[in-house]
Amino acid sequence: MSQQYDLLNQPIPKLIRKIAVPTSIGYFFNTMFNVVDTYYGGRVSTEALAALSLSFPVFFLIIAVGAGISTGATALIGHAIGAGDHEEASHLAGQTISFGLANGVLVTLLGFSLAPALFTLLGGSGTVLRLALSYMGTIFSGSVFFLANFVLSAILNATGDTRSFRNFLVAGCLLNLLLDPWFLYGGFGVPAFGFAGIGWATVLIQALGSLYLFARVKRSGLMSAFGWRDLFPKRRAYLELCKQGFPSSLNMMTVGIGIFVITWFVARYGRDAVAAYGIATRIEQIALLPIMGMNVATLALVAQNSGAGRLERVIETIGKALKAGIMLMTAGTAAAYLCARPLLALFTADRNVIGIGVSYLRIESFVFIAYVILYTSVSVLQGLKRPAFPLTIGLLRQIVLPLPVFYFLAVILGWGLYGIWWGIFFVTWGAAGLALLYVGRTVTHLAPGEIKPGKTEDAGPNVR
Repeated sequence: MSQQYDLLNQPIPKLIRKIAVPTSIGYFFNTMFNVVDTYYGGRVSTEALAALSLSFPVFFLIIAVGAGISTGATALIGHAIGAGDHEEASHLAGQTISFGLANGVLVTLLGFSLAPALFTLLGGSGTVLRLALSYMGTIFSGSVFFLANFVLSAILNATGDTRSFRNFLVAGCLLNLLLDPWFLYGGFGVPAFGFAGIGWATVLIQALGSLYLFARVKRSGLMSAFGWRDLFPKRRAYLELCKQGFPSSLNMMTVGIGIFVITWFVARYGRDAVAAYGIATRIEQIALLPIMGMNVATLALVAQNSGAGRLERVIETIGKALKAGIMLMTAGTAAAYLCARPLLALFTADRNVIGIGVSYLRIESFVFIAYVILYTSVSVLQGLKRPAFPLTIGLLRQIVLPLPVFYFLAVILGWGLYGIWWGIFFVTWGAAGLALLYVGRTVTHLAPGEIKPGKTEDAGPNVR
């Protein structure tokens, strides 16, 4: 196996940088990929732009399934690599690909059958509904490639290689600049697909990415003896992937529900409030990109070192990741607070929208460090193969607590939009504190001998 990424012996700070930086760069270009799609959708018509917005919650289901499987696979394969069981790691890698392809087929079938009802439930009708079905029909036809890329990147992440996925995301963004207008308007022997062409461009890029990432997995040495029989489903491996992956998928889905809950409350204060919230969250997402890279680094390092029984390196990873993330987000907090108005002005000239967006960013910027604590804690627990508690935290943070807290602050106390912004502040910091306490107790109760390869727990130890 390639020794380029030695997660068991190289210094933790160096490994965090080596893994996190490429991941963050990749996520930035993935964000730009979506910006390109939005730009060309807007050139088609306002209805097409609305169809893209309507499609996001449905598209998010593919992302949630893929991200959950990816997280579970990284933890399982990382543990096997750390334990020195390369035969088990290779077996799990093959089964992960098989599991991803099977879920891709399932998502395609469910997507085609449920999409019309979901879009109608979301308020789609007329031209917008027709365009949304056209776009998502194309996307669902390529679900297998989306899921394949999630699981292939998970295999590479488990070895510490995040550069390959970064390369795919960067190349995909640049290729999208060419393919979107080409498939949209046609030319050079390609018919004009219209709005659906944006979806076909995405599917083609994902298919090319699958070929590239599979070649990188083969080159890693993890699947040097790969045969097609390795894809035949094995009950034990599938059960392990379900135990680790599905709670993470459900946790991702709570994010989508949480966005819906916040938007529903914000919509009570008018169109300008919704627009301001939408713009401000895009700025927030860009500010948090470095933390997304830190999450992958933490997950990979904790998985391998816990698999090797290296508890001292697990603890060091937690400390270094929190320190680096807090330093980064301290700078992000200052930038978002001081530059809130000019940043919002890049997206709109409406003074009322800018004013509302500034009120959100100047409160939300002080939540950035809470996200560092929360996301790091979740990655640690997932790396220890304990995905149940992160799901509990997700349900509390996204659904259970926001409903009464927002209502109490915004309606009963009459704080209006400020009640929602401060509600996000209190709920997120509360969830972050609870997650950190749980991680602390979990790690404290682990003796080095208790971290063993192949030991999977659906939930952490009882908090006494």
